[in-house]
Amino acid sequence: MNRHLELLDAIRRCDRCAAVLPQPPRPILQWHPAARLLIAGQAPGRVAQASGIPFDDVSGERLRDWLGLDRATFYDPEQVAILPMGFCFPGSGRNGDLPPRPECADAWRERCLAQLPRRRLTLAIGRHAQRWHLPGTARPLTEVVRDWRAYGPGLLPLPHPSPRNALWLRRNPWFESELLPELRRRVAAVLAAGD
Repeated sequence: MNRHLELLDAIRRCDRCAAVLPQPPRPILQWHPAARLLIAGQAPGRVAQASGIPFDDVSGERLRDWLGLDRATFYDPEQVAILPMGFCFPGSGRNGDLPPRPECADAWRERCLAQLPRRRLTLAIGRHAQRWHLPGTARPLTEVVRDWRAYGPGLLPLPHPSPRNALWLRRNPWFESELLPELRRRVAAVLAAGD
């Protein structure tokens, strides 16, 4: 078994957070060393936890639209890696899902990223992913996303595509008019690259 499959197997057997999760652990990720695009999200939601498929909900539909990708491409692990900050559904709180469990990133993130040698673009979706992928970034999400040009060609911060963020999207029309065309351009270029 190669290193990638050994690590994937270890992640899928992980039970570090079992005592604090609302349901038995079910790590949900999509990952292959050939992937050139990394989607760094928060944690699976309730629907993804039930199906075992990342972004298998309305948020996923919106995200695929933002990226300009069909389902087949989005769910091809040799093209798109989906590594949330927490691999299991953390439970629900008063204002939506709880934050991802920190034990997950501590245990697995560096090891997974080290086995993505062809990664050319990282999409840091939401505050938790942005704080990890942009160390020292403690500014509000809107400021981080608004400064998307400052992070170079290999990283784009995004808000979560949840329907809960519809008001944010209305208040920030620059996201759709300025960032989305660049997001689609970069995603298409990265996935078309032959390197």
